[in-house]
This record gives sequence, C-alpha cells and structure tokens, in this order.
Amino acid sequence: MIEILTLYNFRNHASARINTYGKHNVIITGPNGAGKTATLEAVSMLSGDRGLRGAPITDVARFNGDGNFSIKAELIDETEISVTFEKNDSNRRALIDGDKVTFNDLNAKLRMIWVTPKEDRLFIDAASERRSFFDRLATSFDTAHAGRVARLSKLLSERAFAIKNGRDKNWLDALDAQIAGISVAISASRIQYAGELNYFLTDCAITVSGKVEQMLINGTPASTVEREFLSYLQSNRELIGDKMILDGPHKSDFGVFNKTLNLPASLTSTGQQKTVLLNLILAHAKLIHTKTKQRPIILLDEAAAHLDKEARNKLFDELIAADAQVWATGLEINIFSKVPNAVFVTCKDCEINNILIPKEENEQN
Repeated sequence: MIEILTLYNFRNHASARINTYGKHNVIITGPNGAGKTATLEAVSMLSGDRGLRGAPITDVARFNGDGNFSIKAELIDETEISVTFEKNDSNRRALIDGDKVTFNDLNAKLRMIWVTPKEDRLFIDAASERRSFFDRLATSFDTAHAGRVARLSKLLSERAFAIKNGRDKNWLDALDAQIAGISVAISASRIQYAGELNYFLTDCAITVSGKVEQMLINGTPASTVEREFLSYLQSNRELIGDKMILDGPHKSDFGVFNKTLNLPASLTSTGQQKTVLLNLILAHAKLIHTKTKQRPIILLDEAAAHLDKEARNKLFDELIAADAQVWATGLEINIFSKVPNAVFVTCKDCEINNILIPKEENEQN
C-alpha cells in the first residue's frame, strides 16, 4: 500500500503530497479540472505502465513547468518507488529505494488496476477496446503478455508490407512461423486469465472467442494449433483493397455475460454495465491477492458514476473485502460518507499550485 504520494510538476500539480496514513481507501473530491484524475494517473504510472490515460510521456509534465516531472511513493513497508522524467534525457526512469530498475520490476512491486469513464463503454465499444482492457489485466500475471501482443502487431505490419512489396517466400515463411508461435502464446494466456478470473466471479462470466483461442479451448494441443494456424497463414497471403484480411488473436474478443439478468452485458443498462465492470475489477483484485499475496491498488476515476445508492453501498462493502488499497475520485464528498477506513483528500485549484489536503490534517489546522 502507498503511505505517502509526492508529485512534482505532474500535469496541473506543481507540487502535491498525500499522506494516506495507511488507510485502505483514499477518496479524492473536488471540482472538474482540479487535478483529481491527474493524481490517479500519477499513481497508475508507478505500476510501470504508461498510465491510465496512455498519454505520451512528454504530455504529462506540467505545462508551464521546467519540462521535468517526478512521482514518488513511500510504501507501508518503507520501500520507496519513483518514476522520473528529465526533458534533456527524453526517457522515464524507474527507481526502487534509489536504485534504477526496469518497469517490469515496478509492476511486480505494485500491482494495479484502474477503471476510468472510458471503460464505462467497454461492453458496447469495439472488440479492440475489450482486447486492450483484458490484455492489460492478464499482464498482471503474465508480464511478457503485453510484449507479445505488441510484437504480434509489429509482425503483422511487417507481413502486410512484405506481401504488398512482393517479398520472397522465405521471408514470409519466417514471419508466419513467428506469428503462429506468438499467437498461440497470447491466446493461451488469455484463456488462462479468463478461467482464473471466473473463479472469483458470481454474477457474471468471461468468455474468450477467436480462431486460435477456440482451438485451444477445444482441447487441441498447442503444438498442433501452432501448425494449423501456420498453415492458415501460408494459404492467406493476399491483400484485398490494400489490406490484409486475416483472422487471429488480433481479431479476438472477450464476452461478458450478466448471469443475474441472463443477458450479455452489452444489452443491459448503463448502471448494470458499470456494476459488472466493477465486479470484474474486484475479482481481479482478489485474484492478485490469491496468486501473489500482495495487496493491489484499485484506481476508480468517478467511482460512483452511473451507480444508484444501493449499488454504491454494495460497491463500498465489497471494496472492504477485496483486501486492496482503493484510490477513488468524485465531485461530491457526501456520496462517499459510508466508506470505512478512509482518508478524505480535497483537491482545490490554487493560483500557484493544486494543493491536496487530507481531511484529518485540514481539520487540525
């Protein structure tokens, strides 16, 4: 868990410090534009990812700052982790207790999940959005998964270029062999993650659909699937309208079924979709704790959006049982009044800084 978060020149925060006092819930409230989401984004970047907005690294430095930024967290076990960026260096640096580490090392140290208003449309948006979301979650347990997905995308681009420019058969054979191998690994990781997550879900269920995934689900050995998919690739080497029409893990989809209503999540109301989404996040947190014995961090931007009072109360009750540290934002503090074991942080716009003041400290001053 994070005990103290310190920001320097991050987004609209010239400097900011939050002391969580070891609480399980950190509630950040304030008006639009005050920097609530920016605070969650900073926390999300401590997981080694590009953050919940996925923004280019140069965009997160404060607009009228010096072009540098830093995010530092002191954890409850006294470990200090940080992410820094210097304009002249053009690269992020990850540090644990002052020593330079890889971003995968950060992911192993601080497991994180987030839900933003963007994910509220997860079940009705394109399949690519769901793939991206679930692939990010699967990477929590298979750290090589994200790299494989990125590598597959690059190989497919190289393959399309090779076909378009009439490259020789040997080059295409080599590309197809790499694509087949990495496709099976990606599909197997997705299937394993969905199965493990379903163990912790009661009101909904996850399915994975796709050409390679289905063969694996049917019990076909991975080596056979790889050979069959390679044969498929070799027999589909043409472009249609300057595009490569090809099936595979880059076209797969994740289905989410609401078992309470006996309907696909995409056919339920906005509030019901948000409830299912939060159920997925809570199940993921439980899976992290079970497999790693770590307490994950859950980031909920506009946590109560689309939820009625009953759904909000149920969410907060389940957050207690998730054994996680939750960072949540909202416009009004009153809707979080029943959240236990919480520190309340007010995000206020200031002429010089955005100052984040824990409620306990503010009341003492």
